[in-house]
Amino acid sequence: MVVFRDPGAVPANWKVLPEQNIEKEDFISSISLVPDNNSARPSSDGLERTPALRYCNHCQNGKPPRCHHCSVCQRCVLKMDHHCIWVVNCVGARNYKFFLLFVFYTFLETLMNTLVLLPGFINFFQQAKHQSVSPGKLAVTFLAFVLNIAFALSLLCFVVMHTSLLLSNTTSIEVHEKNKTERWKYDLGWRKNIEQVFGTRKVFWLFPVFTKEDLERVPALHGLDFPTCSDVNNV
Repeated sequence: MVVFRDPGAVPANWKVLPEQNIEKEDFISSISLVPDNNSARPSSDGLERTPALRYCNHCQNGKPPRCHHCSVCQRCVLKMDHHCIWVVNCVGARNYKFFLLFVFYTFLETLMNTLVLLPGFINFFQQAKHQSVSPGKLAVTFLAFVLNIAFALSLLCFVVMHTSLLLSNTTSIEVHEKNKTERWKYDLGWRKNIEQVFGTRKVFWLFPVFTKEDLERVPALHGLDFPTCSDVNNV
């Protein structure tokens, strides 16, 4: 699913609307287009302030919050996390859930394969000692186990890293920006952060689908509008 799911592209001639729930303070104070190299600046209250209107010189279009230009896809991607060479696609707002499920289930598969091969790997040294099997079969068993455990450990690192990003509502690109602030403005609390990616219906969290209700109630799933801490606190 993550291979074929579009990560989200900026609509043609996109412009921020005053009623949209993004960067209200900056929209009032700044109405000019700002180049992407000035995309963030710290404020006195510790929250990061982003100019209301950013502009991509490559796409010749406005850039919504958390949007970045992908040099591989040659387009701006909504809430871009990274360009994944393994799925030959960008990971963004509209397919991040599918990417997380892909990594998680692939990790479970490699872990299961490792556990299945473990008894054979244990017997590997005993069989080699007594030369009860051919060298070719021993080599296949050994390599299969080592490769599976190596993939499992690598994927475990990805699972841990992206779980941390998910719980703080951060992308891989935004980690550097987040470290500059005392409080990340998109961090709504771990439960709401998960809902911003997986939706509010917990029964569907482990399935690569979104309910119609979530698509209507969670604007972040579309990649153009993201609630901030101030929005949640004012509710």
